[in-house]
Amino acid sequence: MTTRGALTGALGAAAALGLSVASAAPPAPILKVSENHRYLVTTHGEPFFWLGDTAWELFHRLNREEAARYLQNRAALRYTVVQAVALAELDGTGAPNAYGHLPLVDRDPTRPVEEYFRNVDWVVAKSNELGIVVAMLPTWGSLWHDGKPIFNRANAEAYGEWLGRRYRSASLVWVLGGDRPVETPEQLEIIRAMARGLRRGDGGAHLMTFHPPGANGSSTWLHDEPWLDFNMRQNGHVLEYTGRYEKTRADYDRLPVKPVIDGEPIYEDHPVDFSAGRRGHSVSADVRRPLYWDIFDGAFGHTYGHHSVWQMWAPERPPINNPLMPWYDAILQPGAAQMQHGRALMESRPFLTRVPADDVLVEGAVRSAMPGAGVYHFAATRDTERTYSMVYAPVGRPFTVRLEALKAARIKAWWFNPRTGKATQAGTFAAKGEKRFHTPTPGELLDWVLVLDDAAKGYAAPGVRRR
Repeated sequence: MTTRGALTGALGAAAALGLSVASAAPPAPILKVSENHRYLVTTHGEPFFWLGDTAWELFHRLNREEAARYLQNRAALRYTVVQAVALAELDGTGAPNAYGHLPLVDRDPTRPVEEYFRNVDWVVAKSNELGIVVAMLPTWGSLWHDGKPIFNRANAEAYGEWLGRRYRSASLVWVLGGDRPVETPEQLEIIRAMARGLRRGDGGAHLMTFHPPGANGSSTWLHDEPWLDFNMRQNGHVLEYTGRYEKTRADYDRLPVKPVIDGEPIYEDHPVDFSAGRRGHSVSADVRRPLYWDIFDGAFGHTYGHHSVWQMWAPERPPINNPLMPWYDAILQPGAAQMQHGRALMESRPFLTRVPADDVLVEGAVRSAMPGAGVYHFAATRDTERTYSMVYAPVGRPFTVRLEALKAARIKAWWFNPRTGKATQAGTFAAKGEKRFHTPTPGELLDWVLVLDDAAKGYAAPGVRRR
């Protein structure tokens, strides 16, 4: 089945609902795991960079005009994925959507309300039209985990099958879980049942993962589950590398090999460690660091989030944990726009052969001895053919690299600016010994990426898409 053909059902449904399908817009792809089990690719084998955004309340709180505004913004910023929840977190079964519809009759998962899911259909189709894959959570975790859950094994499987059949032809990824741990055998069986239902409903058309609680990954409970196609982490709302973001590498190193993604790092404008009074709110530099830490530690992409956008907060709604601005202003924050530069950088060099590269940094022989700690952790990556390497410097400080980490006679160096996406040349020299590099601008919150290329390869400037 071709990518365009696979979307016919969803886009046809969109047309029936009054959605104008722009023929010039590239449809979103159907995804699969790469042959080396490290990355995601399209059905045509093309590398897919997951640049996601957490829009948990997208189906629940926004009307179609608002949803289109949000999605068009994210498409313009080159996001490839939005993460949203069918049965939402914020009283998703008790508070109606923007059109007055609840998702379930009497909170019964076997009695979904058609009018509610027609709106979900519209949003999924609009996302796909704009080239965005929907990472859909069938439910937030509270509904299978907390108190008196509405899900059991039987209705979880039935609901999963119904949902899988409904979106069989759409471009999406299933994300089970929803910010909750798997703590009992019964909870594990509910998750397994929902996975079985989804598989039966969609015929195995879509990848599947699990969104865990903070400081955890799906691997904590589910790494060996056959339905879990890749691991998702929630490294969470802290600033420091050690203790949280370093766990992306731990999941990368697990066997059997599965791709890994950080599906919830610290959000922009979020109370740091949930303590606005003590630590303030995060800024754009705080959300850039996890992007490069995660990717350089082996993640196949990255998810951004904004504290107002995940909850689609507006002044008429009760605030959750001190949002600073309405969602429609928050989508214009600088960190949201800067994520695309990380995608552009990764796509400008061979993608599917990229690995973590502690050996590039002189201080990297021992991981805890990287130049700096906490928010000052440096990270490095390279390709297996050793034709390029990259070093992320989260702060303007000098550092030393091993030039012989590349198999090259001469090296061409570049400085890539994560804040602007611009690259400048930093010289050409023999690939021998060690070399000390000084970032173009020293100081706090001024991060840089050093890119070292085998000069013979003739790569374009970092951030310029390869042909």
